[in-house]
Amino acid sequence: MTPLPTLDLLARGGTLALLTLWSLVLLRDHRQVPAARAAVAMAAAIGAYLLGGLLLVTAPTSLAALVCDVASVMAPPLFWLFARLWFDDRNRVGARNWALIGSFALLPLTQVALIATTGRASILIWSLVRVGMIGFGVAGMWVAWRGRASDLVEPRRSFRLALIGAIGGFVLWVNLLEAGRALGWLMPEALVLTQIAIVGVTFAATLGLHAMRSPDLFALPRPPRPVDEPKPVPAESPLTARLRHVMGHDRAYRAEGFSLTALAQLLGEPEYRVRRAINGELGFRNFTAFLNSYRLAEVKAALADPAQREVPILTIAIDAGFGSLGPFNRAFREAEGMTPSEWRNKSLVDSGIG
Repeated sequence: MTPLPTLDLLARGGTLALLTLWSLVLLRDHRQVPAARAAVAMAAAIGAYLLGGLLLVTAPTSLAALVCDVASVMAPPLFWLFARLWFDDRNRVGARNWALIGSFALLPLTQVALIATTGRASILIWSLVRVGMIGFGVAGMWVAWRGRASDLVEPRRSFRLALIGAIGGFVLWVNLLEAGRALGWLMPEALVLTQIAIVGVTFAATLGLHAMRSPDLFALPRPPRPVDEPKPVPAESPLTARLRHVMGHDRAYRAEGFSLTALAQLLGEPEYRVRRAINGELGFRNFTAFLNSYRLAEVKAALADPAQREVPILTIAIDAGFGSLGPFNRAFREAEGMTPSEWRNKSLVDSGIG
């Protein structure tokens, strides 16, 4: 066996072993967490791609090669799903998102059915699959990128860029490789070298994934401490006490575009210490959720106040720090399960005034 194929085989085997080990650890320790289950499914799809590359050489027409080929196509949508679940602490994916993933999964299955019945593949379906894979890959990278500033979980926050570069890069690189191979743009030697490079990147990414052993990375969110708690618990740090004062008494959250950087400057503390206090002592995993807890508390107090029953809801929301009606309505519905108008009417009726 020549050196390049030997290196390719060793890299694939090592990567598959690491993916398997990481998946077993996640299933053992975090199987109740949706993001962890999505990570295991993503690892299985990546493993199918690595294994399928060997089967295409040794048994290209076998059922196992076909299954691996179909499963590997699902790596990008599973990466996107994993990113959404892992970086969104609500751990929810809507029905439309599931429908999108399901619809995409039908494409490779339809291609397999066409090949089985006619002996020919559809160029249109092949193109749609490649475009979809790139689209899901870019979408997953965007999910990881957009929330980096508000992430309060330090290990997860530091891993965002690595995730974008490693797994997102893997997804895009694989698609460029497969497109180049199908169109005949790659010489055999370049194809082998590129495949080895992809396996190398995957190996490095898998090492990084395996290093994610912090319990907080895949922890189910715990209920945050109430923002209106009457007095600090004995174990609360001086920084957290100052944080409560600045947010609760001074209402710093009302400032337009208020950010973690602005809060840290207001407190005269490094961002990492403020982040650690909000996450470690107050239980928030996301800065936006932390801000909204104060804003929504003020909004609800105003909506339940009979003296403010004629004040427009938009005015109350803007005064509390919400920049526009859309984000406010979404945050309110997620927190209370009803619209602000419904909540106001219910509160006034319950008080005997409505």
